Amino acid sequence: MADRYEAYCVKCRAKREFDGTIVELKNGRKAAQGTCPVCGTKVMRILGKSAS
Repeated sequence: MADRYEAYCVKCRAKREFDGTIVELKNGRKAAQGTCPVCGTKVMRILGKSAS
């Protein structure tokens, strides 16, 4: 289940679109996790409570 998301890449210092998968964090929130297409660094975007 890979969808397109937009997150801030800390290494590139820019917003990048990435193909990510939904993971559940320790506190129960959901986040999209993937890699930056330019530099390969792991990027994450915390999703809203209504994300499925």
